[in-house]
Amino acid sequence: MGLGDLDTLGWARFAASPQTLAWARAARDVGREVLADPVMRAKWLQCQGTWFVGVDALPTSPDGSIGGVPLAGPAIDRLGPLPALHPAQLSVTFPGYPKRRGGESDAGFRYRMLRDAAHVDGIIAEGPDRRRRILEPHAWILGLPLTEADPEASPLVVWEGSHTVIRAALRAALEDYPPEDWGGVDVTEAYAAARRACFETCRRITLPAAPGEAILLHRLALHGIAPWQEGARAAPEGRMVAYFRPLISGNVPGWLQP
Repeated sequence: MGLGDLDTLGWARFAASPQTLAWARAARDVGREVLADPVMRAKWLQCQGTWFVGVDALPTSPDGSIGGVPLAGPAIDRLGPLPALHPAQLSVTFPGYPKRRGGESDAGFRYRMLRDAAHVDGIIAEGPDRRRRILEPHAWILGLPLTEADPEASPLVVWEGSHTVIRAALRAALEDYPPEDWGGVDVTEAYAAARRACFETCRRITLPAAPGEAILLHRLALHGIAPWQEGARAAPEGRMVAYFRPLISGNVPGWLQP
């Protein structure tokens, strides 16, 4: 499956390639060191030790390379010239995920368990009332598996076609405001209603993948992480995935374009 499916399904899978596998192996080796760092563990190990969140924790270069190994392969070729990339997220789940995250409410934990903590990247909750605004509009989300894991070991989850539902709901919520102000508009209710619509109308699929493969998500796709099923196995490092999410040019208006 290639990049052309991104617009209709909201996701695309790229078959394993030697270039991407070489990168994944280099990133895995560095990822092991990151996971073993007590400072990083104290900062990023959440959900009672079952999820290493690892935002910007993998020390990749702005061109995506790591340890001198270039970020390359079919997914990179189809994305075209890459913008300068932030350090990759190192997301690692372990058997037992999810357990309750520190400070998580009963409702929040139920949502994590029953709805895979489904979210759209870039819509950020702030303040004591957790009001949401579009603060980090990304161009795309690229996931690169670094370790072998069973399909039931907390795979990535996506709701097919959800990007079109999310786009329509947010554009309707923002249409009365000047485009230059969209990033400051409270979209909490519109976003919650759009998620519910996605759960009712979009097909939930899991996207397990192996090192050397790549998964590309549409920037507006509703996605999450499934619970780790009993008996599922993975490498000793857990199910380790690197994610890149570069910001889009054009800010929120560009983010909401088809």
